[in-house]
Amino acid sequence: ERHCVSRLKARWSLPVCRDADAGDEETAVTARVPLVALFRAGRGPSRALSAQAAAAVEEAKEPEPDLAVGSALMDALKPHEIVQKLDDYIVGQPDAKRAVAIAMRNRWRRHQLPDDLKTEVVPKNILMIGPTGCGKTEIARRIAKLSQAPFLKVEATKFTEVGFHGRDVDQIIRDLVEVSLTLTKKKQAEILLPQVQRVAEDRILEILTGPHPRDSRESFRQLLRDGALDDRSIEVEVAQKAPGDKGGVIQVDSPVSVQEVLGKFQKMANKRPSEMKKMRIREARPVIEEQELEKLMEAIDIKKEAISAVEESGIVFIDEIDKICSSGAYRGADASAEGVQRDLLPLIEGSAVNTKYGNVNTDFILFVCSGAFHHSKPSDLLAELQGRLPIKVELKGLSEDDMYKILTEPVTNLIKQQIELMKTEDVELVIEDEAVREIARVAAEVNRTLENIGARRLHTIVERIMEEISFDAPDNEGGKMVVDKALVNERVSDMLIQSDLSKFIL
Repeated sequence: ERHCVSRLKARWSLPVCRDADAGDEETAVTARVPLVALFRAGRGPSRALSAQAAAAVEEAKEPEPDLAVGSALMDALKPHEIVQKLDDYIVGQPDAKRAVAIAMRNRWRRHQLPDDLKTEVVPKNILMIGPTGCGKTEIARRIAKLSQAPFLKVEATKFTEVGFHGRDVDQIIRDLVEVSLTLTKKKQAEILLPQVQRVAEDRILEILTGPHPRDSRESFRQLLRDGALDDRSIEVEVAQKAPGDKGGVIQVDSPVSVQEVLGKFQKMANKRPSEMKKMRIREARPVIEEQELEKLMEAIDIKKEAISAVEESGIVFIDEIDKICSSGAYRGADASAEGVQRDLLPLIEGSAVNTKYGNVNTDFILFVCSGAFHHSKPSDLLAELQGRLPIKVELKGLSEDDMYKILTEPVTNLIKQQIELMKTEDVELVIEDEAVREIARVAAEVNRTLENIGARRLHTIVERIMEEISFDAPDNEGGKMVVDKALVNERVSDMLIQSDLSKFIL
């Protein structure tokens, strides 16, 4: 009994045998299985356990992870961590960053609730209001990179009301499912990568050594891992292009649905013949790994996992929502304005959308909408749509100090980008601090006197300053170029003159 208890605590790996009652032969499968499972099945070294042994069994048990939560949710960032990462790329706008960070964290919190309560907690959708160029779209871009969930950014102006020529809003969910499929395949490929590499390695060794003893193969394995055999040529079976295949075009004589066309294409791809092709090992390895990965992927229901990821953690960012508002008292039918708003209502509220992979429920998808609202107000949106966007965040316009911070503080700021670009030509570019401040001042002044386009004005000014420098850089290899305040004034003086003249134009 003491021996049994010690083995239980150590959790040794034991052979697992099939049930003899089923008529199968005893087939030992090497697996590291908790001994508690073996004892409960009556296959341990002793069928009668005392209370002390039973207690040891319970002590040796480990809690099983909740697979439904998923690795992405387990690694969810905390709100202050999300804000810190956004601060590395976006200047200011703390309210918008906090709102988005809280919404993303709430997705993780919901999955920690009991099942009966989880279905009652719906995401609080967000409406971001602010002038153009203040960071609304940039927040979406950065959130897309930070989030480990399916994310899609769309423009509201691309859609029309159902029944009119154009794209209907259901296409948003279909595109989101496609994004989720790609993300799911990528995650599964990362999980299966060690196994795929091992199988591909075995296939290459089998081609090299043939049916030789294991010791000989293992010696070749080390040479293969060291790269000593990369230049050796081997024959690999690859899929060949079918004869008469006109660039992968499928000819259809009668009207058919998209699903039927895709089905024909899938059958054609599966029946594609293969051929033996001679190539070097360094070229053959990725081909073999891709083949083995496809075989392993067939055993996984990628479509089901992708749809589940969309339904449980999908995020949709709808930009330019102010462009589908009808400002003023006129409330006529407009297929690309209020018609789109009416179609968005059931999508944001929660409905089932039919896709080629199955129905997708939108009840728990987070929607983040944004707009400048220069020529309209948030109250011009349909009242029902306003109610479905309960969290409203106002983003502030950019001042001269904000412009300077945008040029200097972000990890990949414009000044650093220009310096690194010139380094590729072996040219040292020095941009003085006074010049940077002058760029910020000019950008703020032009935005104030002409059209306010926010931080996008900086791109215009920096490119105008760098135009001649970039053109002459290949001829000044090994040289040094300095950008000072006088050079900035010289290059952008015409912009300031134009702004002064615009005051007198009626």
